[in-house]
Amino acid sequence: MTSEVTYAEVRFKNESKSLGINSELTSVPKEKSSLHTSNPGFSKVLFLSLLILLLLLAISFFIAFIIFFQKYSQLLKEKKTIKEFTHTTLECIKENLTMEEKDWGCCPKNWKSFNLNCYFFSTEDKNWIENKKNCSEMKAHLLVINTKEEHDFIIQTLDKKKAYYIGLSDPEGTRAWQWVDQTPYSENATFWHKGEPNNRAERCVILNKPPRGSWGWNDVTCEGRHMSICKMMKLYL
Repeated sequence: MTSEVTYAEVRFKNESKSLGINSELTSVPKEKSSLHTSNPGFSKVLFLSLLILLLLLAISFFIAFIIFFQKYSQLLKEKKTIKEFTHTTLECIKENLTMEEKDWGCCPKNWKSFNLNCYFFSTEDKNWIENKKNCSEMKAHLLVINTKEEHDFIIQTLDKKKAYYIGLSDPEGTRAWQWVDQTPYSENATFWHKGEPNNRAERCVILNKPPRGSWGWNDVTCEGRHMSICKMMKLYL
């Protein structure tokens, strides 16, 4: 008996399926890459924003440094002034000033205060040169009178029986009067007694009060021994 074998043609579509899978796989990365694509415009805006922020921070830091440096320099200057100040005790008065952060006007203890200055009235008789040196050692100078108000303030404190050297002199005897602080001499701000000055040999000036007169200036020899008045600017804190 003869057996018959029938062969059936079988074809597998693996190729087509594999192609379909490959196409799907290749399409997926494309979608993912599209999600991660950056926006050039957004990057530029972000960069500029960061740059502006850094610039503002730098400017703020620079301004803060300048303010700190000014404050520190001012503090050092004040400390130096106080250190050079020969007086150990100050008496301060709160004043209404336009000076920034300066509220207290200070004078050495036992000195008198008037406007922007401090005044010391000596109790020892010395010649003009010695009195001038004494004032200088206290970081002051012999009295320079600039206004009638100042003159009136000074004479309220003086002893009527004494005479006081002031910082006015005629070094050459030419009647070219000079103030010790180089303030220009003005005839409009003088307080000479009647008939004074009257002697070219008398080259220094005292402030005195005759028995029947009022306080005023008199030219005298510089070797005479009298008291004196020292003047200095207030220290402001």
